[in-house]
Amino acid sequence: MRIATWNVNSIRSRIDRVEAWLERSDVDVLAIQETKATDAQFPFDRLQALGYEVAHHGLNHWNGVAIVSRVGISDVTPSFPDAPAWGDPPVVEARALTATCGGVKVTSVYVPNGRQIKDPHMVYKLEWLAQLRRQAQLSVDAGETAAIMGDWNIAPQDEDVWSMEYYLDKSHVSPGERAAFQGILDAGFVDVVRPHTSEPGTFTYWDYTRLAFQKRRGMRIDFILGTPAFAARVAGAAIDREERKGKGASDHAPVVVQLED
Repeated sequence: MRIATWNVNSIRSRIDRVEAWLERSDVDVLAIQETKATDAQFPFDRLQALGYEVAHHGLNHWNGVAIVSRVGISDVTPSFPDAPAWGDPPVVEARALTATCGGVKVTSVYVPNGRQIKDPHMVYKLEWLAQLRRQAQLSVDAGETAAIMGDWNIAPQDEDVWSMEYYLDKSHVSPGERAAFQGILDAGFVDVVRPHTSEPGTFTYWDYTRLAFQKRRGMRIDFILGTPAFAARVAGAAIDREERKGKGASDHAPVVVQLED
């Protein structure tokens, strides 16, 4: 079974590319982030026409997460218990969606950005991750074959950014954010992609401005983390950098893992 994650940066703007990539990549399950659509706006019909069942959680034109599967989809759950809210009035945003696909518990996450180190959104981000860690611990304790995947908006290691000097006073690399990411690993989850994609300059995101992609000025912020039972089935992994090329590309690349039966 092939499982992938991809921040598409607007499903309505990139549905053509998503369709083409699904047909080309032969992926069984895809976790999608930043759909930027309500459920009424999501193109269910086009993905279903490719043979996928679809679950989507979107409240407005921000955020939004989805899971598409051709190996079944059940136990669909938006968000997670005690997820913190944001805004005025406070709302639990559409940033997480869980479903069971082919016997694997898949959670698609779009972690809050944090914006700046001293921004209130950073406090929200760290609280959100703390609650996610509690859910991660429950999955490990239960012995589940589970993965949490998506756009984490964290570069956990120095080599995960093109320049630590540039990012030193910015979000995504701060000690608090990195500690929160490490907390998911400490709960028992494993980064199942890094061992297969460890060469220097391996990124998953490149800003649209300043020719960042062409100059290889990226970040590694999209991850697939799995429980021990999930990690034991991983036979390989890859980051599809080619999908970042061309007209109408997302600013993120898909990340794929191959599972053994």
